[in-house]
Amino acid sequence: MDMYETSFRLRGKTYDYKIQYDSIKKFFLLPKPDDIHTLITIGLEPPLRQGQTRYPFVVMQFKRDEDIELDLNVEPGDLEGRFKGKLEEHYAGPSYIVLTHLFRGLGGKKIISPSKDFTSRHGQSGVKCSIKANEGHLYCMDRSFMFVPKPAQYISMDNIQTITMSRVGGAVSASRTFDITMTLKGGAGEHQFSNINREEQQPLEDFFRAKNLKVRNEMAEDSAILAAALKEQALDSSDDEVIQAERGSADEDSESADEDFQDDSESDVAEEYDENHDSSGGESDAEMRDADADGDGDAEGDADEDTEKKVERPKKKTKTGK
Repeated sequence: MDMYETSFRLRGKTYDYKIQYDSIKKFFLLPKPDDIHTLITIGLEPPLRQGQTRYPFVVMQFKRDEDIELDLNVEPGDLEGRFKGKLEEHYAGPSYIVLTHLFRGLGGKKIISPSKDFTSRHGQSGVKCSIKANEGHLYCMDRSFMFVPKPAQYISMDNIQTITMSRVGGAVSASRTFDITMTLKGGAGEHQFSNINREEQQPLEDFFRAKNLKVRNEMAEDSAILAAALKEQALDSSDDEVIQAERGSADEDSESADEDFQDDSESDVAEEYDENHDSSGGESDAEMRDADADGDGDAEGDADEDTEKKVERPKKKTKTGK
């Protein structure tokens, strides 16, 4: 990178851009949660072009422990005149801090850093998330949000209509991540950030509400619905157990009655085949023999006629003991 009085130059193997300081609209200094790198993000208007692609942001990454030392090639009179209080003749320190001072002195741009009102669950300024398949970090500023590195997205709080916290797909109770959707005013579209660690839900929601943003937590609504459904299911299960218990008592009574009936049947069978048992059949046989004896004096014809008409009752066979 080459820096001049009114512009700076970016050079690489496949690009070479000369950018005016006046084209810088936003300047962000964003510490990465890895505690190793810091990102300098520059918002440009008009954006850079490479073929048919436009790049409204330039993202540069610096190691925090990388130090540089340099002397400015500036006339002493200019340092005491136009740049008095803005630039120094000599710089030494971490590269990202030196570069930030130079951009602020030459371009006169305000440095935007993450808000002190937000700290992630792990004490960082940004939270890890994704835009579609692109992983990055979402930073909360005092008046805006910034996602880096690719695709870099800047969202002003003034343009946000609602923020929806939800989980797209999967069980809510078992999910370890959630999504944030920022819907813009005037039907200007929305920005969705997914795969955010569930631990970051409460810090983010507290920050949104502190900034008076309209927040809808669908996860809380889904949890309430799930809890109500589980409660209803528990009540249904209790009712089923009561009904089953009542049915079980009825079944036990039926089984007892069956057992009594079975005992009676076995008793009848025993009486029928017991040779020592006095059954009522014996008395009937004796009466029939007496009736035959009284009828011996009748005429043979009458006896034959009576014999034809009369149906003799079959006698029960008696079991003879050996």
